[in-house]
Amino acid sequence: MLPILLLLGAAALPTLSSASYVSSMSRNAQGLLNESMAWMDTYYDRDLGYLYDVEGGAALRHETRSSAWYALGLLARNEQDDAQEAERIITNIIGAQFKDKSQQWYGDYQKYPEEPEVGTAEYPASIYNSWDPNWRGFVGTTFVIMLEEFPDLISEAVQDLMLASLANATVGDSYRVGGVDDDNLYPSYSNPGKALMRAFVSGWTGRRLGDKNMTDAGELYAQEIIDLFVRHNTLSEFNSGTYTGVSIFGLLLWCKYLPAGDSVMSEYGPRMLRDTWSAMAQLWHPGMKNMAGPWDRAYGYDMNRYVSLMALWMWTLIGKEQSSLIKKPQVMSHSADWAWSPLMAVLSDFHATLLPDGILESLTTFSGEHTFEAQAFYPPYDLVSRNITTWLSENVTIGAESYKETVVGGPSTSQESFNPVIVQWTTGDEIAFLSTKNGADHRAKLYPTEKSLDVQVAPWRLDLSYPDGNSASIFTLVVSAFTRGRTTVRSWDDVEGINVKVSGNVNMTYSMSFAGAMGGSSKPLRDCESFTHPRSHPPPTIHPTSGFSLLSAGP
Repeated sequence: MLPILLLLGAAALPTLSSASYVSSMSRNAQGLLNESMAWMDTYYDRDLGYLYDVEGGAALRHETRSSAWYALGLLARNEQDDAQEAERIITNIIGAQFKDKSQQWYGDYQKYPEEPEVGTAEYPASIYNSWDPNWRGFVGTTFVIMLEEFPDLISEAVQDLMLASLANATVGDSYRVGGVDDDNLYPSYSNPGKALMRAFVSGWTGRRLGDKNMTDAGELYAQEIIDLFVRHNTLSEFNSGTYTGVSIFGLLLWCKYLPAGDSVMSEYGPRMLRDTWSAMAQLWHPGMKNMAGPWDRAYGYDMNRYVSLMALWMWTLIGKEQSSLIKKPQVMSHSADWAWSPLMAVLSDFHATLLPDGILESLTTFSGEHTFEAQAFYPPYDLVSRNITTWLSENVTIGAESYKETVVGGPSTSQESFNPVIVQWTTGDEIAFLSTKNGADHRAKLYPTEKSLDVQVAPWRLDLSYPDGNSASIFTLVVSAFTRGRTTVRSWDDVEGINVKVSGNVNMTYSMSFAGAMGGSSKPLRDCESFTHPRSHPPPTIHPTSGFSLLSAGP
């Protein structure tokens, strides 16, 4: 009977490598991995070997990128048949990789397995829609982490497939040239970390396959990124609750998986990571659990309401309770980004060794009223460096940036995600926000009409002006809707928690609209309901400059 009992015991327990790997992770990393994997387990389709689309509302459609991240989590957990299912997912993803070298999407990965053939009359090629060039990097970097961290759990045959897939993805990424064929990949494309990932995958794959041209291409591209970073010691696309998190991910790959002394990425990566965290620590408000503005690209106005990648990093560093994530992240806006968690959990303990001294204290305790200043530069869209100023106090933050650009809506050309001016405050019950949308009527999706903005930020004061403005220019102010207290806002007097006075050389007559999920004359921004007054025009006599001030007397 004894051999039978021993056999049953071995089958019922995780493998030794699983137990040792997970138990070696910090408590916070284990929590992030285990909670996110329990959530993704409910989305896994064992019949097909893919994850259902975690966005929800997809009528049982599957999704490729999150499936790759889930496979990494399966290898990290390695219980029962996790490793076998991970291999199955990997082979499915590689089997559907685009392999026609004549196509712009060569080496990329399907967005979902049910999609028609890209580039056909029925399914025309549309960058960032029917195919997404960034997925070469998202899936490719995940494959690298798998090969680095869990080679003993992946068969040699599947490892060979993964290396061949990485080579194809790297060659395909070389097709990308900013400004050509609607592509926007420049070395300045630091968020969503794609430039960082492109350099890394090329450098890592080239070394692994002994391809010097591929290795050198990665190193040369990385040097362009580094040259741009050291101009102001900032990422080109600055301060995003989501995409700064991706950039940190990319920098960690530079630091951990490339050889010291043989790569500019391993040389400069630690410095770039520390500089990025030094800035983020000054912008993070522990009491409000938010990164103060401005945000070059954001998917919400309050990190307590949407899943941000910076919140996932915060979880690994200071714990879930002190991050901006609620108990059940899956009910927050942008919840699909919770699928990133296995990558961050696996990298988190190494990440902690690279942080600047004293950073954890600044992430958990508000350091007191202070002003943060920085510059950032994103060529070819910025004509000059952007000047960033943020004032933080116990209950209010004001952040804004001056810019002069060749496009409207920032380099992402998205008025919804580009937030050059943000005021946040606590009402005692919730975090409220005020954002400026420098442009057209909110009902016209708030695309801006101005390519330049001058700002001045001081305690309790925000001054805004259009240096190239004219009588057609419009200031659109967006104020959050309130879930408690006054739920209807008709004027500034109805805004909860703060007293706002508006003045300036503009026509102060404005109209109001409500951006509601169930009605109103406008549509919610990033799932956030809000009130807007979109018709504050400068008077016709003011030309070429116009502007106004927001002055708060405090909460």
